[in-house]
Parts: sequence; structure tokens; C-alpha cells
Amino acid sequence: MDYVGVDIGGTFTDIVVMDDKHGLVTTKAPTTPGELERGVFDGLALIAGERGISLEQFLAGVESFGHGTTQATNALIERTGATTALLTTAGFGDTLFIQRLMGFTTGLANDELGWYSRRRQPEPIVPRRLVREIGERVDQAGQVLVPLDEDGARREIEALLEAGVEAFAVSLLWSFKNPGHEQRLRELISQLGGDGLFVSLSSEVSPVIGEYERTATTVLNSYLGPVVAAYLDRLEQGLRERGFGGQFSVMNSIGGVMSAGDAAAHAVLLLASGPSGGVIGSRYLAEMLGHGNVITTDMGGTSFDVGLILDGRPSISSHTQVGGYHLSAAMVDITAIGSGGGSIATVEDGMVRVGPESAGAMPGPVCYQRGGTRATVTDADLVLGVIDPDTFLGGRMKLDKAAAEAAIAEQIAAPLGEDVVKAAAGIRRIVDSQMADTLRQLTIGRGHDPRDFVLYAYGGAGPMHCAGFGSDLGAAKIVVPAVSMVQSAYGALASDIHHSAERSHLVRAGGGPQPLTAGIEVDEIEERFQALEAECLERLRGNGIEPGQAELRRSVDMRYRRQTHELIVPVDAGPLEQAALEALFERFEGMYEDTYGKGAAFREAGIEMTTFRVDAVGRRRKPSLQATAPVAAEGRGSRRVYDTAVDGYADAAVVQWGGLGAGAELPGPAVVEHPTTTVFVGSGQVAAVDRHGNLVIEERSTA
Repeated sequence: MDYVGVDIGGTFTDIVVMDDKHGLVTTKAPTTPGELERGVFDGLALIAGERGISLEQFLAGVESFGHGTTQATNALIERTGATTALLTTAGFGDTLFIQRLMGFTTGLANDELGWYSRRRQPEPIVPRRLVREIGERVDQAGQVLVPLDEDGARREIEALLEAGVEAFAVSLLWSFKNPGHEQRLRELISQLGGDGLFVSLSSEVSPVIGEYERTATTVLNSYLGPVVAAYLDRLEQGLRERGFGGQFSVMNSIGGVMSAGDAAAHAVLLLASGPSGGVIGSRYLAEMLGHGNVITTDMGGTSFDVGLILDGRPSISSHTQVGGYHLSAAMVDITAIGSGGGSIATVEDGMVRVGPESAGAMPGPVCYQRGGTRATVTDADLVLGVIDPDTFLGGRMKLDKAAAEAAIAEQIAAPLGEDVVKAAAGIRRIVDSQMADTLRQLTIGRGHDPRDFVLYAYGGAGPMHCAGFGSDLGAAKIVVPAVSMVQSAYGALASDIHHSAERSHLVRAGGGPQPLTAGIEVDEIEERFQALEAECLERLRGNGIEPGQAELRRSVDMRYRRQTHELIVPVDAGPLEQAALEALFERFEGMYEDTYGKGAAFREAGIEMTTFRVDAVGRRRKPSLQATAPVAAEGRGSRRVYDTAVDGYADAAVVQWGGLGAGAELPGPAVVEHPTTTVFVGSGQVAAVDRHGNLVIEERSTA
């Protein structure tokens, strides 16, 4: 049986197939904006053709299909979601627009915060005319102060339906303490508009404290839900019609997969679906290789996405900034900058600027010959000899080197008074430096020593540039995974079923001379975790996972009293007892000092627990990367490649990845070619193949 993973990127749709018979097969097909499922079927047809069978025959043998999708992200960026209305408590209709005054700077880089001309409120997801205030009020203890005005609610819902609303978001004050009014509003919407309307309740989507973030999360869930549901339905129906009879699952942003139905109902959890797949795929590989601390780097066509794995666990953020909005949804913590293969290079005030604007999938870089006219990073890589124009995508896509040279000559070299090669080298050097700067911010800037990490490089363009940004960072070891060209798709294939549940409840402890845990009722905390576990287990059961097969992980958001930012602190497995509670508080203080510096902890202030969370994982059957036999390197050739590390051309050995076996070594400068990616090994570096087929790049002095 086959296991398929698919990830749709901005430029290419990545596909990986694994089984015990054929081993590992990867391919890429151009992403097809506006009809994303077509690119998926194009890629699957390529794999079926390589096996000499029809697409229908191939899909009939697929047991599991994991999918990472950018559908939610695209709908948000392009503002093509459903026409959505917001029902909120009377007097709070402007919550989404005030944004705690944070909307002006959301998404701006640190060096742009002082540029007042660049500050913009995000385009409203819900226009003010579709925000309706409903008479009702619940207090912070969940007590009803003002009953729900059902007659007024009916009038508002009917008016919104007449205005053409397709989805409703309901976010009332303190609804996570008492969801009764929200649940009744859903019933009224169903009665008046029918069951086909998409409705999100904040008490279900984001039952946590923080009025604005909870509202924004709920609104985005409704805005994206119908679009995501329609896309997933088209894709799954197309698969079924073509013979697929296995399990269809969708990569979420917390580090696992869920059913298509769950994904549609929780569309906001798909906003980092693709990038989180790369991090989760890296975590599985790190377990296999024994790497506890990993920096994951995904350089695709449009962006450079970075994540951290600390002590074997992906770094998770409880709050996320997306599309100008702050969301209270736990997601794999990923930082993205506009540095990808399609990033456009320009000259501004005599200086070269690369990104964040991208040529995307269409028209793409100039060398793709799809109508692109602006010089990109990929064009520079081609001019410098890193990419072979005749072997790109295994020879299925010929690149136009002359067109790339002409674009760089006109747009970059001429304004600078440089020759084409120097201009192309400048583009490559700048994009590598931008990526290295981002890595420093996420390691050194957060108190981590990058020398304590292994750097994983993947994505279509990551292996081409990791020698540059990895060396700039000072990474001791770089791993280019055997599935690097489709790492996010591999994450979708290798991930387990994952559901999470959370609930806010403020608990204060300690303070002054009191013991750290003073004021905590352990039994009460245990009951809260058990309720969340029951919720997760019920959702896993809907995915065919019985309680005995599930792994439950508890965590709690903690901070010092009166602070505004929390740390997510893991809780020991098993029933919570006094000793485990004391260990939890000690763990929080250790994490606090790791984050903010030694001596920063101040237990005399007392500690607050704000949100309790449970993650439930149901293990899925799946194949693993097989060990490769030692094979002597074959197909050696050479070509002239410009190496920015030595600022000049060098004769680089050229080797086909398929001709390398375990134990093979390749000193730089060298190029390792694969039908769907290219790896560049710089001067002074050496690449070696480990027993799983991964390329490990180290400085020659430390290898």
C-alpha cells in the first residue's frame, strides 16, 4: 500500500509517496492558482506514469493521503473568503476594528516600526455594516447579568441574511465561561437561514481570555470555513472518483492532521498548514537521527519559513499574527520573511533590495518563460551556474538562462554599473544574509546558541542556499533531508492525528513570603485537565482513534502576576499531585530565565495560570525512511559555479543524488542534483551521505 503526502506551495505542488516496495518517490508539479486541486492531480499522474500505470490504478492502492494546504492562507491574503457577519455583545461592536491599537504595526519588521508611512490598519474581514450588537451580558464568573434579547437577535439575523451573508461569527463577552447565549444564537441562525450556513462560536473555536483575539480568531474561522470546505470537498471527491478509497486527512497548524470535516469546521487552524508540515517532518527525522535541538529552514518560491525544535519538541506559540490580525490559536511557531526563489530583486537608492515581493507561481521568475519580466533569486542562481537550465525538474522544465541574464543586466547591473555576474552574486549574497539575520534573531535573540543546534535545510530553494546562510550563521552542521525537496509534504504524510482543547481560567498562586504554590487547589486543576482530555478523546474517536491508542499532553500558560505575556509550560504526564505541581512551577521559572535571562525570575510577585490546554495525539500507521546501502558516487561531472564565499568562479563537481550511497563524501565546491532540487556545497565544506540518504554538510575543518 502507498502513503501519499501533498503540500501546495506558492510556486510548486510537492508530492511524496512512500511504501515498502517502491521506497521513496518525490515529484513536483506547478501550482495552479484558482484551481489548486488540478496541480495535485498533475503531480499524482506523474508518479503513476513513472510506474507505468494509470492514475486510477495508482490511487486505488493508496491507503493514506495527507494534505498540507495553502487554501486558507490564500483566501486571507487575497481576501476571497465568505461574506461574514459578526454578532457580538451590545456596546462592543468596534472590538475587531480597535484591535487594542495593535493593528497598525502587525506584521511589520523591527526596522519598519518607525516608518509611520507604512503603518496601516488591515483591510476589515467584516465590514462595520455587517457587525451587529446583540442585547445580552455575562460576567467574568459566567453569571447572566442581562438575558439574551432573542427578538432583537432575530431582527438582526434576518437583516444580515437579506444583505447576502454566507457565514456568521458569534463572539460574546465571557462566553467561554458560559456559552449558553452563543449556542442559542446558533439555533436562531439555523432556524432563520437553514442548516447550510457556516457558523462559528467563540466558545468553541477559541474559548480563551482576550476579547479582541478571541473575536478575530472566530471571525477568521467563519470567513475561511466555506472556502476551505468547498476546496477540500472538490479535492476529496476528485480523489474518490479516481479510485482512492483510503483515509484523507489535512495538516493543521498545531503539528498533526485532522479529517476533512474537522479541518473545514476549524479552518483557522489551517493558516500555517504547509509550513508546520515541514517542522513536523523535521521532528520525525530528528527523532530518527538523535538530534534534540534543530533549526528548521524552508526556502520555497515565495518565502523563507523558520521554526525551532527544542529538546525534541517543536516550539509552539499560543498567539499568532496573520493577515494583520492577532489570533488566539496555538500553532507551530513559524517566522516567515519574503525571501524565496521567486523573490524579486530591485535597485533602490543605489542599493540592491531582494523581496519581499515575489513573482509567485505565475508568472514566476524570468527564466521560467511564463511571462515573468522581473529579476528574481532563481534567475541569479541560474546565471551563477548553481542551477543547470537543462535538468530543472528532471529536465521537464527548460530554463532560459539568456533571458535571466538580460533581466539582471537591465534591472540590476546597469543601475549599479556592475557586470551581470557581480549583480547576480549580489542578489544571492543579500538573500543569504537576510535569511541568516532571521536565524540569528530566532536563536541568539531568544537566548539560544546556534552552535547547540543542527540546521535542517529544505524546500525547493533551501538546499541551494543553505551553504551560504548556514555558514553565515555559524551552524556546525547542516542536514539536507532525503525528502528535503518535499519536506512539508513528508510532514503531512508522517503526521499523526492531533487535536487540542483549551480553556481560560485565571488561577493565582504564591506572592510575597508565601510558598510558590500557595492558593492552588490541586484537585480543581486536575478536574480542568480531565474535562479537556475528555473533549480531545471524543474528537479522536471520531477519527477512528480509541482512548487507549491516544497520547495526551498537558500544558498551561503561566506568567508572573499582573504581566501580560505568558509562557506555555508542559505539565508532567499522569494525575496532577502536589509534587507534580511544585515541579511545574519550578519548570516555569527555569523557562522564564531561559527566555528573559538569569535572575529575571521574581517569585515574590506570585504566579498566574491563565489557560489550560491538552493536546491529544493518535498514532497512525505509516512507513519510515529506510536505510540506504553504500554506493560509490557515480555520474561525476563538473561545471563552473560562482561561489560567493570566495567571490569567484570555481570548478564544482556535479553529482546526481541518486548516485550517492551511504558513506559517500563530496568536498566542496560541489553540486548535488536531484530531479526536484539542487544542493550546493560551498568551498571549505564537505557533504556526506548518512545511512538514511540525508546529506550532511559540515565545515571541512570540523567534519
